Amino acid sequence: MPEATNPKKRALMPSGPLRKALRAAGHHLSPVVQVGKTGVTPAVVRQVEEALLAHELIKVKVGTETPEDRFGTVDLLRDATGAHVAQILGRTMLLYKRHPDEPRWEPKPASERSRAEPAPARPARASRSPRRTAGGPRRDPPRRRRPYREGRSR
Repeated sequence: MPEATNPKKRALMPSGPLRKALRAAGHHLSPVVQVGKTGVTPAVVRQVEEALLAHELIKVKVGTETPEDRFGTVDLLRDATGAHVAQILGRTMLLYKRHPDEPRWEPKPASERSRAEPAPARPARASRSPRRTAGGPRRDPPRRRRPYREGRSR
């Protein structure tokens, strides 16, 4: 497959179900790190690495006064932290880095799983409420009438 020439497409991780799930989950997140007028400094890189370790998926906001453009900033952060870029939307980017011990979005590789550790069992389904009969009407509980009070007409 030829290399993308568009800087936005070049920076993004490959498309697929994982990226789609990350973008959906990242929609509701607030930016945890902001890149300011000094650009990508070692302190910013350290904050991004700590946030990725804690959350695995973070939003980073790039200020308008940064020395690099947004694609240069995302390239610097991606190279410095080893994170994948799930989305760039305006001056906000969504970064993802798989947690080394407890990944939330990707399962552990088979080589890292222990043979003694069985796969987690699915929880039993909770009992459901009785279903409607096939073709029959749904039966709602009877409505309660308000008690008669004096001074009111019926």
